[in-house]
Amino acid sequence: MLFGTDGVRGIANEPPMTVETITKLGKALACVLKKKDQGVRHKVVIGKDTRLSGYMFETSLSAGLCSMGVDVLLVGPHPTPGIAFLTQSLRADAGIVISASHNLFEDNGIKIFGSDGYKLPDKKEKEIEEIVLSGNIESLGTKGPYVGKAFKIGDALGRYIVFLKNSFPKEMSLQGFRIVIDCANGAAYKLAPMVLEELGADVIPLNVKPNGKNINFQCGSTNPDEMREAVKNIKVDLGIALDGDGDRAIFCDENGEIIYGDEIIAICAINMAKEKRLKKNTVVTTAMTNIGFDVAMKKIGVKVKKVQVGDRYVVEEMVKGGYNLGGEQSGHIIFHDFNTTGDGIITTLQVLSVMIKSGKKLSDLKKVMKKFPQVLVNVRVKEKKELSSLPRVQAKIKEVTVKLNGKGRVFVRYSGTEPVARVMVEGEDGPTIGKMAEEIAQAIKESQN
Repeated sequence: MLFGTDGVRGIANEPPMTVETITKLGKALACVLKKKDQGVRHKVVIGKDTRLSGYMFETSLSAGLCSMGVDVLLVGPHPTPGIAFLTQSLRADAGIVISASHNLFEDNGIKIFGSDGYKLPDKKEKEIEEIVLSGNIESLGTKGPYVGKAFKIGDALGRYIVFLKNSFPKEMSLQGFRIVIDCANGAAYKLAPMVLEELGADVIPLNVKPNGKNINFQCGSTNPDEMREAVKNIKVDLGIALDGDGDRAIFCDENGEIIYGDEIIAICAINMAKEKRLKKNTVVTTAMTNIGFDVAMKKIGVKVKKVQVGDRYVVEEMVKGGYNLGGEQSGHIIFHDFNTTGDGIITTLQVLSVMIKSGKKLSDLKKVMKKFPQVLVNVRVKEKKELSSLPRVQAKIKEVTVKLNGKGRVFVRYSGTEPVARVMVEGEDGPTIGKMAEEIAQAIKESQN
């Protein structure tokens, strides 16, 4: 299998992330596009983050697509949500992001958007996968004047900046705000500070010097310590940490306290409900969402729809039900009124607009939700064995569930993008649930032997 829960991902130059396979992937995508609209000159947008291997995969994809008669629009380093926007703005048939999101530089991945700006559904990914693995892909191609061209799009960044600024209320300004923003040496390193500065903020940017190898390294949304320390040492209003491809954001209040996705969604949901902008008075979240979020939403009469972990499943439920706010604890938040996928900069601008409207600091706004203690332990695994087939693990989960006695919960799953099992335990006492999570993690480790 090539596709996981978030496209194709792996270590660069190891299957499936090899030049040969990614070239085939480009050809296979072209086949699917041509099957739908024969006789049309198709075009595909390609963007990437700042990791070293992005150059070779950009070339591989371009070669595969052009060999099938598809034109390629190259936009260079660009956040994932920017590619979703540009695919629609440039009237392209598909958009591709070369990124492994929050992973370190050794990894890379491929995410594909359809012409509507949404990630391809499972059915389309399977169709592409079957073509790649068919063994017939090498014989496919076109000749002469039908071969595709590759073009560099010079104004892509400017287009996206205008789009982002238009998501912020026109009557508002960030004049007077001092903001620390950690760009993770990733795709948003240039444009994120630029957007905030153009809206009037005094910006202190961190990790904006990518060298191909430092993306997400001890920085960004998965490692926010540097951002937090900067907020503590400099008098600012808040801190923001993006991930490598710019589709998620976590925050830090003026006191240096980290604020994750659940609390950000709660803040925005309450504001949108108050302004009658929350469609069907419903928010979409995942099974990992803190119980405290459900309690906060119940208090104000907002319904919560739960889906399996993965932003694509959040978006699918939002589209299906006609909802306009959803997201994950990780800071991957979808404001469907503005974009078709999670967008760290749009999330930032929405939070700032709530701060301005309410006149409150982030430390006050976050009080709308009281988090239950939650422990997350990651266990590296050699093989993703079916969890239900591991008796020792199941016995330990049952034991912990009994001990929680209805005042907490256990959630164990495999990551869709890494060889990792994630153990989450929620309950009333932090040290106790920490010990419980470690016991389950140990059972998983032992089951690998």
